[in-house]
Amino acid sequence: MTVSSNDPFHIKRRGLMLVLSSPSGAGKSTIAREILATDPNITLSVSATTRPKRPGEVAGRDYHFVDKTDFNLMINRGEFLEHAKVFDNYYGTPKKPVMDALSDGHDVLFDIDWQGTQQLAESAPDDLVRIFILPPSTQELERRLYSRAQDSAEVVAKRMAKASDEMSHYFEYDWVIVNHDINESVQLVRSILTSERLKRRRQVGLSDFVKRLREGAD
Repeated sequence: MTVSSNDPFHIKRRGLMLVLSSPSGAGKSTIAREILATDPNITLSVSATTRPKRPGEVAGRDYHFVDKTDFNLMINRGEFLEHAKVFDNYYGTPKKPVMDALSDGHDVLFDIDWQGTQQLAESAPDDLVRIFILPPSTQELERRLYSRAQDSAEVVAKRMAKASDEMSHYFEYDWVIVNHDINESVQLVRSILTSERLKRRRQVGLSDFVKRLREGAD
């Protein structure tokens, strides 16, 4: 098992699955990018999808691109931690690369919605850390959506309508952050990561470490 320099005393530990969820515009993707850019011991989960590859996308980095037949076979073989149909395409999280990463002491970040999070909670509850990001107000959420200049007024209205339902699932999460300030929210996520990494049940090398301490070994 690989041991990260971020782990106190270099004690072997099992990695964790960090889920960030929020309504569109609340800031989870910005937070995720900052965490991934500054923490070497966490990587982004790469989903499988049946949608066509877009210009600039790289297979294996952005998505694992598969056809619908192969995707359905993977479902039947139980190879997904979670999966869903979005419009006419399927998306899912392959189980093996995530479980391998966790066994090696590496954390995996998921930028998914509450439905995907529920499936992860069913398939790997002990490895899961769930954080929900809330906006400070509906007015601020709407302002952020418009300020991105990515969507029409009609699309923004649809995202706002969907946000109400998404926010009602906050109680299914372990941690809730109200994103008043993005830098503060990033620091809060880092604090949660540190706390979760220190949990006794994840420090699988702790018993051996304590045994050596008691025996007076260096």
